[in-house]
Amino acid sequence: MTDSPSRTGPAAEPDPSAEVEAAAQAEAEAEAEAGAKAQVQAESRDAVEPSSAARTRARGEHHQGAAPPQGPARQYREPWQQWQPRREPPAWQAEVKPEPPARIRTATLWSSLATALLSALLLRDGIGLNLLFVAVPAALAAFFAARAAGRLPRPWTLVWAGGGLALLAVPALRDAGLPVFLAVVSAVALGALALHGSRTWPGVLLGPVGLVGAVGPGTVWALRGLRERAGGTRGRVVPVLRALAVAAVLLIVFGTLFASADAAFAELLGSLTPDVSDSGAPWQLLLFGLGLLGALAAAHTAASPPRWDRVTVRPGKARGRTEWALPLIVLNLLFAAFIAVQLVVLLAGYDAVMAETGLTPAQYARQGFWQLLWVTLLVLVVMVAAIRWAPRGGARDAVLVRAVLGTLCVLTLVVVAAALRRMDLYVDAFGLTRLRVSVTAMELWLGLVIVLMLVAGATKGRWLPRAVAASAGAAVLAFGLVSPDALVAERNVQRYERTHKIDVEYFRELSADAVPALDRLPEPLRSCALRGIADGLGPGDEPWYATSLAESRARDLLAKRGVRSDATCPGENRYRW
Repeated sequence: MTDSPSRTGPAAEPDPSAEVEAAAQAEAEAEAEAGAKAQVQAESRDAVEPSSAARTRARGEHHQGAAPPQGPARQYREPWQQWQPRREPPAWQAEVKPEPPARIRTATLWSSLATALLSALLLRDGIGLNLLFVAVPAALAAFFAARAAGRLPRPWTLVWAGGGLALLAVPALRDAGLPVFLAVVSAVALGALALHGSRTWPGVLLGPVGLVGAVGPGTVWALRGLRERAGGTRGRVVPVLRALAVAAVLLIVFGTLFASADAAFAELLGSLTPDVSDSGAPWQLLLFGLGLLGALAAAHTAASPPRWDRVTVRPGKARGRTEWALPLIVLNLLFAAFIAVQLVVLLAGYDAVMAETGLTPAQYARQGFWQLLWVTLLVLVVMVAAIRWAPRGGARDAVLVRAVLGTLCVLTLVVVAAALRRMDLYVDAFGLTRLRVSVTAMELWLGLVIVLMLVAGATKGRWLPRAVAASAGAAVLAFGLVSPDALVAERNVQRYERTHKIDVEYFRELSADAVPALDRLPEPLRSCALRGIADGLGPGDEPWYATSLAESRARDLLAKRGVRSDATCPGENRYRW
């Protein structure tokens, strides 16, 4: 028995066939690598500037049904896309895009459905306390969605939500159209802020836009959740729905034929079929859809809000001190000169000024108010532009910016006071109207915004966007609770008791909010003033939830004393704007 030679020992001889095979394999790998590099270069060259041969080859592969190239290193593009420019989305869209929401909860679905049903049942007859009834389940849907996403309410969230619900109380209390409209719009805006949790200017301004944009994603989100829940019962539900659809088609076709063949059967069928000609079913269906889509949009936003705070507004190019400060200092001097003239007028008396200008007190007041209102608006624009292009070189530049803009704010507040004084003079001369109340309220709010900007400039407060939004909501709420129509009627009745001058024709345009004050007028002025309002109230067959408190009170007052239709109305003073 002989020993076999060892394969690993030093006496082992090399195998010639193995060496030849290894060399051939290495040569094949080198050729494959070179071919792959050449193919990659050709594809990149064709993608940048495709030749006719490359396009022909791509079309041929496409028509032959060739499979697209696979691999994570390169994204496949269709042949017709090879020479199309790539359009990347803007960078801010990627920053704003929210995270995908979690699976919709059953409580969110039921709350959204309750919102839709209440909208269809309660909002058809008008708006009043029913808006609060509809808003509560919508708020619950958003709460359940936010809780499922792990979002906890913050203090500002509670402020926005409470302010929105408070604003929805205005339609339940007042009857005037403008305050109610502003209150509803402001409630939606504050609700959007509560859902988004924004704190910057882009977030505050774009929040309501994000709520509207969530209608589509919210609907898809709800449908996906329903489909996932119905996966186990799909085999039982689908046949039943299919059978009901077939039965409905058969009933319609054969019932129509039998009804046309026999009059008695047609009468029986007509008595069994509900009459929807005057039922308002289309309007209720529309309200149902709006309520459902709105609740789902609010819930989707609460679960996955767009991040509007990540939108950055680039500051303008910083200007030099002289270039930036000189125009503003000149503007401050102009404001100071105007205020000095106003002080002279105040000390000398309006009679001397009227004698020099040739204007009546009413003309002087009317002419000045509108110009001063525009001055206040333009000052805000100037301040925004000045902050954008302010010098930012260091502490000295910061002191310069605060001093110049702070002076401008203080002088503008004096101009606001002068404008309000002009309005007071005009109201004393010709009474109060809706327009005068509205523009006065706007001037007061603009003055408050300037005060907030002054404080923010001194404290470097980042709270300014939310403070301005909160002040706007508070101003709309106060405007609605005070009621411009009630204020107009009250002031004009007081003016009549003092001067015996009144424009009863104008009162016919007011709402039911003015009835308690106008009811104090003597006859026939009372009937002349209330005739138009009584005609506008109608028969009063609206349900209690669609009737405001002011409207109900007005009907009670008019029912007690009535309105004389034969009252002879005196001539009216029509100097109003």
